[in-house]
Amino acid sequence: MSAKSMIKYSKTVLKDGLRIISEKVPSARSISIGVWVDVGSRDEQAHENGISHFIEHMLFKGTKKRSAKKIASSLESLGGNINAFTSREQTCYMAVILDEHLEQAVDVLSDILMNSTLTQENIEREKSVVVEEIHEIRENPSDLVHEHFSENFWRGQPLGRSIIGTEENVLAFSRKDIVGYMKKNYRSERVVIAAAGNVSHRKLVSLVRKKFNFPKGSGNRGEDAASPSDFSKYIYTNNSAQNHICLGFPGIRFSHADRYNLLGLYTYLGSGMSSVLFQKIREEKGMAYSIYAFADFFRDNGLMGIYFGTDRQHLAEAISTTLKELRKMKKYRLSNRKLDNIKAQIKGHLTLALESTNGRMARMGRQELLGSEYISLDKALKDIDRIKPDQILEMARKTFVLEGMTVTSLGPGTDEDFNEVDFSV
Repeated sequence: MSAKSMIKYSKTVLKDGLRIISEKVPSARSISIGVWVDVGSRDEQAHENGISHFIEHMLFKGTKKRSAKKIASSLESLGGNINAFTSREQTCYMAVILDEHLEQAVDVLSDILMNSTLTQENIEREKSVVVEEIHEIRENPSDLVHEHFSENFWRGQPLGRSIIGTEENVLAFSRKDIVGYMKKNYRSERVVIAAAGNVSHRKLVSLVRKKFNFPKGSGNRGEDAASPSDFSKYIYTNNSAQNHICLGFPGIRFSHADRYNLLGLYTYLGSGMSSVLFQKIREEKGMAYSIYAFADFFRDNGLMGIYFGTDRQHLAEAISTTLKELRKMKKYRLSNRKLDNIKAQIKGHLTLALESTNGRMARMGRQELLGSEYISLDKALKDIDRIKPDQILEMARKTFVLEGMTVTSLGPGTDEDFNEVDFSV
């Protein structure tokens, strides 16, 4: 029996609704564990935008028995690490350790989530850190254009709000705000604890029962996000050397049956140096250094977008060349050879990502929180193999429509430059 076939998935739901999932990989010597909380920037009110991310920072600043330094060194001293991230829909606190140190990892993660002191002194200090992070984004146009694009694409809905928030909001956060937000959202039915590696599921469940005690319930969730249904163009003019462009179209939710078809579409267009847009825009025409496609899948909706940076002289031509390729995707089927290359690329990326226990843990956590059933690697590879040229063609025709296209530009370009472009697709 191969090591791959011995990988075992397990799931336990505690009485309070907290979910524990694991993938046992006997050949691994490491374990990656993540405490996933189903809350992110889309769950915030306008005046509290940024608080999910701020809380993620604050939980590393000290507990009743550990200082910030002790939290950092607790697992690093064992050769492991502890980290966290916030997205639009989730906050994840995670650790990677040797399999013999699972108990220590659970102890540290539970300590920061259950016992953080959240002192006013630490809150004020961390405000300065996050404000500097906001300034860094503002000074990086390739990041800032994505911030503008998300807000524009979702037309003011919570899903488009910045993850990091505004400087004004961050400076106004109080301890009362933080504690109240956690009580409302850090609830048992919105928590998934995922682990992958050489992990005993029974031992993991036992440790979680002892160490974690979230308030019961799920709290209230916001409304589903609606896709845009009109063409919209936003131009932010400044004196920088480059124009940073995002073109976006309505996509699909994470658990949608057509997700692999959309992945195939965006992979062909803009995933890697062999993609058609990279070859056309950069290699053949020399109009951009960076160009790629991206797809975001959320619990209820999604989007597909294209980003590139170019100087003003090439702005109209670069956009027109990109749109020309989208029109081709709506008109012509991909050859079987091209589609086979795309499927091999997707399968290779997925398989390599799951070589690490952290990749497996992250995939399981997202699947569980975004409403998808557990999908093994073998099943995923078979599903990818089933993609047909007609499905890619149909996905292109559904996705690339003028009604719903959002264009965002940051740089020296003006309306005059965009008037040269035929945006019809």
